[in-house]
Amino acid sequence: MTKALTDTDLIIAGGGLAGATLALALARVVPELRVTVVESFPLSPEALPEDYQPSYDARSTALAWGSRLIFEELGLWSALSEHATPIHHIHVSDRGRFGATRLNAQDHGQSALGYVADNRWMGLCLMRALLATEVSWQAPAEVVGMTNTPSGVSVRIRKDGEEHSLTGQCLVVADGGRSSLREQLGFVTRSEDYGQHALIANVSTAEPHRFTAFERFTEAGPMALLPHGSPARAENQSALVWTLTDSALEQVLALSDEDKCRKLQERFGWRLGRFTRIGECHHYPLKLITVDEAVRPGVALVGNAAHALHPVAGQGFNLALRGLITLVEQFRRAVTEGIALGDLAILGEYQRLHRQDWQQTVQFSDSLIRIFGQSLPPLALARDTGLVGLDLVPGAKRWFARKAMGTGGRKPVIASVDAVKEPARHDH
Repeated sequence: MTKALTDTDLIIAGGGLAGATLALALARVVPELRVTVVESFPLSPEALPEDYQPSYDARSTALAWGSRLIFEELGLWSALSEHATPIHHIHVSDRGRFGATRLNAQDHGQSALGYVADNRWMGLCLMRALLATEVSWQAPAEVVGMTNTPSGVSVRIRKDGEEHSLTGQCLVVADGGRSSLREQLGFVTRSEDYGQHALIANVSTAEPHRFTAFERFTEAGPMALLPHGSPARAENQSALVWTLTDSALEQVLALSDEDKCRKLQERFGWRLGRFTRIGECHHYPLKLITVDEAVRPGVALVGNAAHALHPVAGQGFNLALRGLITLVEQFRRAVTEGIALGDLAILGEYQRLHRQDWQQTVQFSDSLIRIFGQSLPPLALARDTGLVGLDLVPGAKRWFARKAMGTGGRKPVIASVDAVKEPARHDH
């Protein structure tokens, strides 16, 4: 027997970084909306410790400068910045060739080009902020189905071994790139397999990173080292994203930690001295996943459920965040104009506004893979000339910097959160 839960206005399937950020933004911008988050993992006091102790093996996310501005608007940046390592410099190079380009934050009048933050710390900051809002949670629980109704949607939720129903105006699917709910609702995805895996780990080097992010293109695939650890001191820890073919991944995983460091040294070089430690390794297949139509009456896809990118340019979460704020703007418009949240006039406009951003970001990330994946001498020469050109031509360099900083597209405006907007800060 299906049991009815208290109805709501908006149901968010998934309480990870995307779902929790959307819930917080709605609480800040459209506080009159009743928002319910359905999350498969249990919430408990143990999940919100008083003191956060960063782990060496913590997974992390690259945050563009534009994402910092959004989190400032939401009143969350002062907390996030406690454990967010700034990126002052970006160095892009082509292994074994002369092409290289460099970006420096001070050249663009910013205190940082971006940041690197532990996923667990970001989740903890979001949960602490959400506890002070009226957002309600169903956890552990999962959305298992949805049907449209004259007034919106009726969502089926499985909780404690029983099925419940929850009615609202709209369902937002935010349960990640492997969303089973997306498939069940009949959304058609386009998937392009790069034939590669991303190996993720934290590494230590003999030389400090000096708050520099390295993007290194090699004949075996791109790799990135992002500054990690203290937000104030340039330490010796970096977050590694290492692109490997399927066969190369198996070989690397079979190596000892010492031999992994030696292999990494061969691919990356000596810009940070000797690799002295590599932590727990995670890996996942690399695919470009897009959805032609990310909205339908009463339902919208966001985050990785709507698009998953190659991590080469660190744009995935930043693109998702901009999309979330675009959706919040449309929900605010719906409330102001008295339109149902799930109306296609609202969701279709969200898709239209966000589409240009994700198309440009996908093109930017995908083109880097294709351009730097070519080893033919004429193409390699043209590629190196292009990198040198980026380094020498101010206009081209500004364009590249805007892409890297997440400020090159449409900038969403959250005008109604002045009460929680943080004062401008200058990091040191």
